[in-house]
Amino acid sequence: MMKTLLCKNLIFNSGLPKICIPLTGKSTSQLLDEINDLNQVDFDLAELRIDFYEDVDDFSKVVELLEKIREIYSKVLLFTFRTKKEGGVHEMSEEKYFELIHTAIQSGLIDLVDIELFSHEESLKKAVDFAHKNQVNVVMSSHDFHKTPDKDEIIKRLVKMQENGADISKIAVMPTCNEDVLELLSATMDVKNKYGFPCITMSMGKLGVVTRLSGELFVSCMTFAAVKNTSAPGQVSVTKVKEILDLLHFE
Repeated sequence: MMKTLLCKNLIFNSGLPKICIPLTGKSTSQLLDEINDLNQVDFDLAELRIDFYEDVDDFSKVVELLEKIREIYSKVLLFTFRTKKEGGVHEMSEEKYFELIHTAIQSGLIDLVDIELFSHEESLKKAVDFAHKNQVNVVMSSHDFHKTPDKDEIIKRLVKMQENGADISKIAVMPTCNEDVLELLSATMDVKNKYGFPCITMSMGKLGVVTRLSGELFVSCMTFAAVKNTSAPGQVSVTKVKEILDLLHFE
């Protein structure tokens, strides 16, 4: 049985995959311009990639930024600091990483928060509990920019995220051949058939583009698309993603 997640007006794991636009501006003005650009496209939610933000080490400025974003943006907002070890652009100690996550949650200005699976176990548990106490849903994630783990390992990670309190499990991997892409899709289908919880899976780069577009069939509940700037290899423009998702829609 498929398990769904309601976040504001979005129901994850039901119908079309939700289209998420990453916001990657370095300055407040760049980020606000990116949000204004969203008025021209059809999408479901935005991801604030705060590791790109030039003042990310100043948490008071991060909260000020969130307040300014909320003045002009009302849809679901996913807050993500991607660590360098998982493909991010800014170095931050793990202790400060979790302080940042707690600050964003406490602000009351975000709807979803990304927390990386391979973090300090106790800090991970505390962050998940704090998010849920503040009505913030957790996207727990794992990224491999070098290879695609085998199918059993992909499934193991997605399930472990659920065991650690994730509302949505997410894994992104790098394929080196066509078989790697099939491995990811097969793992996603197995998770759907055996567990049914909301998950996001993607194979990055050009080889993996099909995984960003076939989420409804293989039950990946969210896909990331670009307006101008991409945040990961293989992201497709939001216009093309929307067109193809509608074309492949089978209900």
